[in-house]
Amino acid sequence: MESTAILRHEHRVIEVVLEGLERMVEAVESGESLDSEKAEKALEILQNFADKCHHGKEEQRLFELLEARGISREAGPIGVMLAEHEQGRSHIRGMLEALPNATAGEEAAKNAFVENARAYVDLLRRHIQKEDNILFPMGEQVLTEKDDRQLTEAFETFEREEMGEGVHEKYHQWAHELVEE
Repeated sequence: MESTAILRHEHRVIEVVLEGLERMVEAVESGESLDSEKAEKALEILQNFADKCHHGKEEQRLFELLEARGISREAGPIGVMLAEHEQGRSHIRGMLEALPNATAGEEAAKNAFVENARAYVDLLRRHIQKEDNILFPMGEQVLTEKDDRQLTEAFETFEREEMGEGVHEKYHQWAHELVEE
């Protein structure tokens, strides 16, 4: 299905950002300073692309349609995904709060950034696996071809309205820049 293929492709981009974030954490743990520019870019991608755009498509479009097709929000995987989205937002807030003092070299802030970053990377990697291997296949069983076309169009509209033209592509480029060095 095209709609879930779009979300899976976005997962691959998010995984690249997670790899970049993990490299930053490893550098800090080996005694290097936190690269402010890279950290800010990674967090912007995670806030705007991963959460606002990608999770927004899931929460406001896909999950609602899956519920309408009989997949329970409370008793099924949708509830778990929503809870994990909230956990991820909490870790992003933790990284953002720690960032200014962490890049200034404050040890407690560096530790807070590292702790939240590691937790976020672990959470999102598990989360992506659950969606790719459990939720999306369940959805593909209950969604019709018409549902898929409507979701695909809704995703395009959502992205255009929430992100603006060309922003998606910018974040793809930034994601790959995070791991090139």
